[in-house]
Amino acid sequence: MRWEQQRIVRPAGCAPELPLALPEPARGSGRAGLRLPDPIPIEAGTEDAYAIEIHAKSIINRVPSASHVPFNWTINPYRGCAHACRYCFARRTHTYLDLDAGHDFDSKIVVKVNAGALLRKELASPRWRGEPIAMGTNTDPYQRAEGRYRLMREILAALRDRANPFSILTKGTLILRDVDLIRQAAEVAPVSVAVSIGSVDEGLWRAVEPGAPSPRRRLDVVRRFADVGIGCSVLMAPILPGLSDAPEQIDATVRELVSAGAASITPLLLHLRPGAREWYRAWLSRERPDLLPLYARLYRNGAYAPKWYQRDVTDLVAQAKRTHGMAKSQRPGNFRTQRHDPPQSDAEREQARQLALL
Repeated sequence: MRWEQQRIVRPAGCAPELPLALPEPARGSGRAGLRLPDPIPIEAGTEDAYAIEIHAKSIINRVPSASHVPFNWTINPYRGCAHACRYCFARRTHTYLDLDAGHDFDSKIVVKVNAGALLRKELASPRWRGEPIAMGTNTDPYQRAEGRYRLMREILAALRDRANPFSILTKGTLILRDVDLIRQAAEVAPVSVAVSIGSVDEGLWRAVEPGAPSPRRRLDVVRRFADVGIGCSVLMAPILPGLSDAPEQIDATVRELVSAGAASITPLLLHLRPGAREWYRAWLSRERPDLLPLYARLYRNGAYAPKWYQRDVTDLVAQAKRTHGMAKSQRPGNFRTQRHDPPQSDAEREQARQLALL
């Protein structure tokens, strides 16, 4: 896909230097050859964020079977994310555009401005079989740019009109703007909503998710969807070693989630893929160098923490759920199904198991 040809606003002259916190990739060596456009400012977690508006050629994406996730199709109206979460696993995808996985991912947001119209066209195709579509699996569809572009309202209306099942995972409180459309869609097709809340610690939120709504505001999303009868699951993610994994921290978070009316709580431990790994480690080095030896031990063998550590933390979550009246998680009505080709590694099996609980 040639993003340069799809961009609406073409740059004039040479692109400015990027304020990079990671080594700059070799320009022109990626699959897109994307240069920087004239800035289109948007409100975001970083002061210099702007949008790169494009006309996408397709909007429903088939998930590669090697991904080992319990859904086959996704929609991502944005690339990059102004939530600026230090740990975001999707960071590496920005390098495919010859942008970096650090500051560029947080501040240079690719916007597929024709997403709604394109989706209606693809849903009407005789080849489309009405399969479930997952949103929010890569970057957040309710990040701050959505307040300007309103792509999700067009997307939800298209899915509703075709009675197409879908799920949404978000940190964005802007989803409350679309409760009306989500309710209408839920009357004609299976719909599930989940919010990501890894911790209710306000100080930690400011440090690791500087562009995302506060955990307290995300709890309001859980309450609202419970009130309207749709229900809202919570992905308690990521749980961060040394930062949000203490028994008292987990207990406090689970207590708030249960009180808010979470339909289910699924813990997910931090995983550090390339791109996210380097950016998160750089943040640790600046802000919490005392934790570097712990992370070196836990992630020395790859992107996932050891199984014994994952079991210890998930056991703490299970104990907290029992303590606060969620003795057995009720799986919400969900259309996601696991693929027939099972994950090959223990880490992949654990990730697939946790995702399937959403």
